[in-house]
Amino acid sequence: MSYISVFGIFVADISFVGKRIPTVGESMIGSKYNISPGGKGCNQATAIAKLGGKVSFISKIGKDTYGDMAIKILSENKIEISAVDIDPKSQTGVAGIMLDETTGKNAINVIVGAPATLTIKDLEKYFNIIDKSEIFLTQLETPVDVTLECLKKAKENNVLTILNPAPAAKIDNQFFKYVDYFTPNETEAEFYTDIKILNIEDAKKAAKSLIQKGLKKIIITLGEKGLFYTDGKEEIFIEATKVKAIDTIGAGDAFNGGFAYALLQKKPIKDALIFANKVAGLSTTKQGAGNAMPSLEEVNKLTN
Repeated sequence: MSYISVFGIFVADISFVGKRIPTVGESMIGSKYNISPGGKGCNQATAIAKLGGKVSFISKIGKDTYGDMAIKILSENKIEISAVDIDPKSQTGVAGIMLDETTGKNAINVIVGAPATLTIKDLEKYFNIIDKSEIFLTQLETPVDVTLECLKKAKENNVLTILNPAPAAKIDNQFFKYVDYFTPNETEAEFYTDIKILNIEDAKKAAKSLIQKGLKKIIITLGEKGLFYTDGKEEIFIEATKVKAIDTIGAGDAFNGGFAYALLQKKPIKDALIFANKVAGLSTTKQGAGNAMPSLEEVNKLTN
């Protein structure tokens, strides 16, 4: 059975909900807090699994309470965890999230923890999982040199690759030749192109710049404005899914997981983008990141 391999991190998301996000130096009384699974890699793997896709997660956690939480949640979601290392000398990552309950917007501070210590040597024993997958999905929360090596191994074995360049980080242009789909949001696209994206025309300019750098296929997610795709020839714009958003944390991860799942199902590019757009939209209607990923049934019920 075909599967997707995801290399990334798990963190425990500790979210603090209030009427707005405090400014620097300000203290305020919030309304509630929540602890849930997070980390871009974990969120994306969870999105795939909840849609019914087979997925193997490659990561590292600590031998602690949050590490136990990771194993429990990953197992409950039927995510393959044989490539999740447990390091008794490291802490499992956490993310502190300030959430505006009125708009759903957020500010996040991520402590990567155990995955920050990953080396290429650590990953060598798991390269076969990448090699045998049909799609390899990764981000930039792990050490850059390790991420690049994983992308190289994937392409050596004709595995389709998706790089979600988040959080935005300086990467060598050699990355680009190992990436089939490059999926920044508007802020990340600006980081890589120096083009501020305020509308669809700006997105087109940024995508063109990324194509000129050697990337093959670009998807710029634009939040409430939708998304823009190009391969240098075809261009597709899709409006955002119309939902009542209460929490935008993990929406980008939902999109990437949904997109990888759609490609695994051999959907044509436009259909895959529409599907992933719905997954992302639905994820904003629930609180949390991994916990908010929708099922295939929920996606299929969404008509707009």
